[in-house]
Amino acid sequence: MKRQPAKTPNKKPSKTAASPWTKAELDRLVEEATVDCYNESEQVSGLYTMIQDNLAFPFQTEVLGAPATVQGIDLTDREEIVAVCRRGNHRQKILLTDLPLPSPPPPGAEWIAAYRHWARAGFSSGCEESDS
Repeated sequence: MKRQPAKTPNKKPSKTAASPWTKAELDRLVEEATVDCYNESEQVSGLYTMIQDNLAFPFQTEVLGAPATVQGIDLTDREEIVAVCRRGNHRQKILLTDLPLPSPPPPGAEWIAAYRHWARAGFSSGCEESDS
């Protein structure tokens, strides 16, 4: 019996296992958030603003196996974006890069994915250097 060659599927933009968004989509979001930024601090600020403006709060997720409510985000003194989580009377801030997202993710979660993508890229890609 003659073996048939495997069919080559149509090439679609690749999406990572951890993200339903393509690299190109995430690059576009990062560019939108950081278009007029001159340094890393301004980039974080731009991404923070886009997440704050577009992510639907509150939303439920699971942290260390326990349900938790993400009430909002905050910016630390080290310029890291954190999720403000609450469970009962307990409140905790978790790095946005470490926050487990529910399935399906809340509206606006593409901005969390864009921030994670930007953070993995080394924080300074796209920064314009100022001579001042």
